[in-house]
Amino acid sequence: MKLSDPSRLLPSLLEGAEILIVRPRSLGDLVLETPAIAALHAWRPDLRVCVLVEPWCTAALEGNPGVAELIPSRGFRQDATTLCRRKFPVVFNQHGGPSSALLTAAPRAQARVGWKGFQFSVLYNVRVPDSKEFWGTWEVHTVEHRISQFYWCGLPRGPIPRTQVFPQADATESVTRVLSQKGIAPGDAYAVIQPGARLTGMRWPAAKFAAIVRWLQEAHGIASVVNLGSSDTEIAAEVRREMGGCAAVFDCFNARELIALIAGARIYVGNDSGPAHIATAANCPSVVLFGLTNPIQWRPWQGDHRVVDTGAKFEWRRGDKCVLVSQKRSIREIGVDEVRAACEELLALRSKGKS
Repeated sequence: MKLSDPSRLLPSLLEGAEILIVRPRSLGDLVLETPAIAALHAWRPDLRVCVLVEPWCTAALEGNPGVAELIPSRGFRQDATTLCRRKFPVVFNQHGGPSSALLTAAPRAQARVGWKGFQFSVLYNVRVPDSKEFWGTWEVHTVEHRISQFYWCGLPRGPIPRTQVFPQADATESVTRVLSQKGIAPGDAYAVIQPGARLTGMRWPAAKFAAIVRWLQEAHGIASVVNLGSSDTEIAAEVRREMGGCAAVFDCFNARELIALIAGARIYVGNDSGPAHIATAANCPSVVLFGLTNPIQWRPWQGDHRVVDTGAKFEWRRGDKCVLVSQKRSIREIGVDEVRAACEELLALRSKGKS
């Protein structure tokens, strides 16, 4: 293996060789990893792609034909010990933080791949140019940024696949049973509403989501299922107050069930968050609202979607990071009519496709 020519790394691997991808979290980030995995698998299905991932995120890659093994992350020390026992010829750090850089070095692989200029990049012996140098612009989608590591190491360039998730039968059965208890029978049309997001400035008001919920029911006969995650305690009471009378509100879905839930929905409406990427990967039309995050970087990758944003401007610092410079308005000021129009477009598009 000649590290002087990184473009030969992947083509020179022996048949059946294992490679490791370090990408411990989170759910949306793992979904955005699937295009690179699909491209690798389509090109060299013989390679065994292993992914180090936190257990709660494994649902994003469960059933993926391009993944040979999911290695559960159990904490830094245990992960380092586990990886030291394995002999991976190539390790890709798709995370970029200091812990993941150290874990990339743990297996003592012949090729340790990461982006140059990132933290602890001295631990990599294959340093991939960041987006400005690689693509000629900072303004790239996260999927394009991620796949650049594999292109640099010899994956032939071509159309980048869409994201994919694979709902599991037992999770689908569980979701069907829970929805039935709320009066949503198998075959009934429903929307998934995602009012949560990491930061306050990324959240559209619950009252405005409620207006969309009522409109979907009145204009299209579509019931709504509201998903509250474990990190949504700050808004849970408000969401139940605003939407409890017009939607089925749940805080009980695990990651596997959430994938099955969204895969069965007619439409998804929510803030920029991991479930928005699940929607696109599950072929569910999605309307995604952006406040503090950059749609160029984090919009749904391919698939039927509409973005409603605040007109914010961003400054790029590196391929995976940009910062907010200015906003014409806050996410709270996005109008119900804007979101309703985006939903109408997608529902009409999907209806036309089925006719």
